[in-house]
Amino acid sequence: MGKPTGFIEYSREVNLSISPRERIRDFCEFHIPMENSERQKQSARCMNCGVPFCQSGELFGGMYSGCPLHNLIPEWNDEIYRGNWKQALARLRKTNNFPEFTGRVCPALCEAACTCGLNDLPVTVHDNELAIVEEGYERGWIQPRIPAVRSGKRIAVIGSGPAGLAAADQLNQRGHAVTVFERDKRPGGLLMYGIPNMKLDKRVIDRRIKLMEEEGVDFKTGVNVGVDVPADEILNEYDAVILCCGSKTPRDLPVPGRDSGGVYFAVDFLSDATRRLIGEPVTSDETAKGKDVIIIGGGDTGNDCVGTCIRQGCKSVIQLEMMPKLPDERAETNPWPQWPNVCKVDYGQEEAVAVFGNDPRIYQTTVKEIVKDEDGNIKSVITVKLEPKKNKKTGRTVMKEVAGSEQELECQLLLIAAGFIGCQDYVARSFGVEKTPRGTVATKDGDYSTGVEKVFTAGDARRGQSLVVWAIAEGRECAKQVDEFLMGYSNML
Repeated sequence: MGKPTGFIEYSREVNLSISPRERIRDFCEFHIPMENSERQKQSARCMNCGVPFCQSGELFGGMYSGCPLHNLIPEWNDEIYRGNWKQALARLRKTNNFPEFTGRVCPALCEAACTCGLNDLPVTVHDNELAIVEEGYERGWIQPRIPAVRSGKRIAVIGSGPAGLAAADQLNQRGHAVTVFERDKRPGGLLMYGIPNMKLDKRVIDRRIKLMEEEGVDFKTGVNVGVDVPADEILNEYDAVILCCGSKTPRDLPVPGRDSGGVYFAVDFLSDATRRLIGEPVTSDETAKGKDVIIIGGGDTGNDCVGTCIRQGCKSVIQLEMMPKLPDERAETNPWPQWPNVCKVDYGQEEAVAVFGNDPRIYQTTVKEIVKDEDGNIKSVITVKLEPKKNKKTGRTVMKEVAGSEQELECQLLLIAAGFIGCQDYVARSFGVEKTPRGTVATKDGDYSTGVEKVFTAGDARRGQSLVVWAIAEGRECAKQVDEFLMGYSNML
């Protein structure tokens, strides 16, 4: 695949980015596409490795590495190298409904498993994927695909995040009539409201939604199923229902002073930031402008908060991480093709370094108490250091407070980005489905049915907080099971 000697002749080159100090002036995407001639050289680096771990999507050492969608990566890299962009698009769309999303926000599990990365830097699979789909849009190759025959079956998809969209797309292409219910004003779920515009421009989502509507998918927005519309009504009208309502119950911070003003869940803060950009009403007028901001959580959502707060003009920003700092390079106990447990500097941290002169992350630290001012608003936080201790009974390592390590930090805006603990209770209750101890909708392993007749589930609602690429994979697999349920067989991939 690619050029036999390409991995020797060409070095890895990624898309260039607008400098941090320039890009923080707005919420626009900041990566600069590479010329096609240069992109072909990057695709030429794809080796004829024999066993393409990149498309495996398997567990290695307890962590997934490789593409969960099993994208045909060597095949479309070869097509790019040979200048066959339309064929590359055809191979890409065979396994991925929305490469314009994953090509922007996926952390590239495929690149972690790239054989070229064993002794050198991996192939730029992530950038290559985005180049293919955008070439397809630009050249007019991506047009509505309207099914020639309809089955007469009706399916309701509850939630329009990546899992719901993938399931809807698959089932609509099969010829079923699909209605997607979304409680927000615009479709997209996490893609629209949870991911900042500089990572995923909302026009990219609108473009895909318009295409799906032209193909026959019906979107009903501003409808909160289980509140505005009873679940029984949905069950009576549709032949199958898929719950793709996400994992939207945020993990809270149970500390003294939690009821202070100026304390928000990160997802609510990010959603309001997007609503301001697209001209929708916000739930709070609070922004980071002129404030000392502290973010609890060192993951992707915490990083998105850093980038958003800097763009809003914060006075300072700190990101607290409970766990120790990961090594800068792979440890010997973390060999390829396992996912590399290494410390990365994401775009938000890069911007913080450019603006404030230092990485915003403080490791092995959490908030112990929130201090209020006389008006009941947050004025500072008391932090405490943590250290790993092994539980003698369970053998698990847990983080324990270090006595006497408390410190007071000024803070007028505290954002909780500590993850999520499952789907919201009212959705599960309304359809009568059971939940697991983790808060997800209960199913058997490898199964997407809930135990309630004709009710299925996929995405974060089923697997818990995860990646966009996993949500798409779940939506596709769930759609196949629904198709089998309705038709007695399925020809879906």
